[in-house]
Amino acid sequence: MAPGSAVMAGALDPQAMLGRFGAWAVLFVVFAEAGIPVLGVFLPGDTLLLPAGLACSAGVPPSARLPLALVLACGGAGSIAGAQTGFWLGRRGRVSLRHRGTGRRAGSRMARAEALFARYGPRRALVLGRFVPVVRTLVHPAAGLLGMPVSTFTAWQILAGLAWSQSMVLAGYALGESGRHGSAYLVPAVAAVLAVGLLPAALQWMRGRRAGRRPAPADRAPRPEESAPGASS
Repeated sequence: MAPGSAVMAGALDPQAMLGRFGAWAVLFVVFAEAGIPVLGVFLPGDTLLLPAGLACSAGVPPSARLPLALVLACGGAGSIAGAQTGFWLGRRGRVSLRHRGTGRRAGSRMARAEALFARYGPRRALVLGRFVPVVRTLVHPAAGLLGMPVSTFTAWQILAGLAWSQSMVLAGYALGESGRHGSAYLVPAVAAVLAVGLLPAALQWMRGRRAGRRPAPADRAPRPEESAPGASS
């Protein structure tokens, strides 16, 4: 591994971030993942909240233990503020598209956003999108890009953000409280959360593959005047 890659991997390691910045790492990472697409796709979300909850449990030495209330508050505040920031970035991009015209790249983004919200509906897309990696980063700018009403977006993103962030932290906390060896199950728990989050994308990919393999409908039969010899003469 190149030195730069090793430094980056170490900097994004959840345990290292929690050890250095404590609960404030939760606030920063959750905010950036939910609201700043250029950063969010590279930051850990689920993989930070679960260890953060574990770090609040009695299975962690008191010197390294984090306050559960503070971690929950940082997770909730970061998810709500980040989503609202992403939404306003999307609205600003929508305004700029009107002034500059829709380029090829911007048109592609708009098409993906429209497909997501058309398939699930705006409210369902906000809730489900919170639990899917990468989509969690893109769903909020997409809502702003498509002109979703501010009041509707705010109400549903708060509900979705609290449901996601608090459940992840509390799941990690319960894992730590379950016994002395709760930390041994952290990696399988993170893998399970990621697998469940990626399941909708995998199912969608499989549906697309099946649709691509379906035979094209047969061409229409020619009309008698088209097939009759000498009809055009």
